Amino acid sequence: MKIVVLGSGGVGGYFGGRLAAAGSDVTFVARGAHLEALRRDGLKITSALGDLHIPKVNAVQTIDEVRAADLVMVGVKLWDTQDVAATLRPIADTGAAIISFQNGVQKDDILRRYVPAEAVMGGVCYIAATITGPGVIAHAGTMQRIVFGEYGGQTSVRSEAFLAACKAAGIDVELSDSIERLIWEKFVFLVGLSGTTSKFGTPIGPIREDMEKRAILLETMREVVAVGRAKNVPLRPDFAEDRLAFCDTIPATMTSSMQVDLERGNRLELPWLSGAVVDLGAQLKVPTPVNTAIVEALSPYAQGKR
Repeated sequence: MKIVVLGSGGVGGYFGGRLAAAGSDVTFVARGAHLEALRRDGLKITSALGDLHIPKVNAVQTIDEVRAADLVMVGVKLWDTQDVAATLRPIADTGAAIISFQNGVQKDDILRRYVPAEAVMGGVCYIAATITGPGVIAHAGTMQRIVFGEYGGQTSVRSEAFLAACKAAGIDVELSDSIERLIWEKFVFLVGLSGTTSKFGTPIGPIREDMEKRAILLETMREVVAVGRAKNVPLRPDFAEDRLAFCDTIPATMTSSMQVDLERGNRLELPWLSGAVVDLGAQLKVPTPVNTAIVEALSPYAQGKR
């Protein structure tokens, strides 16, 4: 497949690198020192699943430099979604599928404002990967999973082709016929993890072990489930409890990227996580007091240190 990785950070760099190493024709869209390093030294990945160095990669500064592709993987930060979406229409018009592997549940709605709805496929990924230096991606742990599918649940030539490419690359991959529900299921956990670890300034361990903090974690996720169900997403009524049980199985040291960004003084994805729950709750007349409190506590830091 001819694949474009739009946003070549931890997620895009890792999965794009694995796909390129397995023979897919991958072009990385990057900027600054990261772009320069990709052009000069190629892409390096460190991982418990095996380190990887691709000495020569296709790297460009803007997607306008790519004439056509089979698929575009979107992995930019959520605040950049609208800006990059506005650049996607030409390549979508050539027949490229667009899959966002970003966090959040509003990403595909934004994409559909700029490209034909049929171009957009749903996607979600599970991985801990970051840029540790220009041209270098570090994969933490062994989880590296992609789930994607067509909205509506049908199969397609393009979804089967991407499935085959991911399998060839050794990626843990699943083609789903209920991708919207899976995006929301990840969102429930992510909002709970990011909101509480950031608000309390601690990994998940101390939160799940403290009765008061544990209750806040559960209520944070319950509100997400209530909002999703109000939008007719087929989430189980007790799915928040399911995710709380899952939180008991993960390493006590696990935290969220938003807490890391908060500690580093970086911009936060707060408006698209707990903030989105609050906004959607207001639209749907679903109370979200716990997520509202998280937004109020973290809003002063949402833009990072200026």
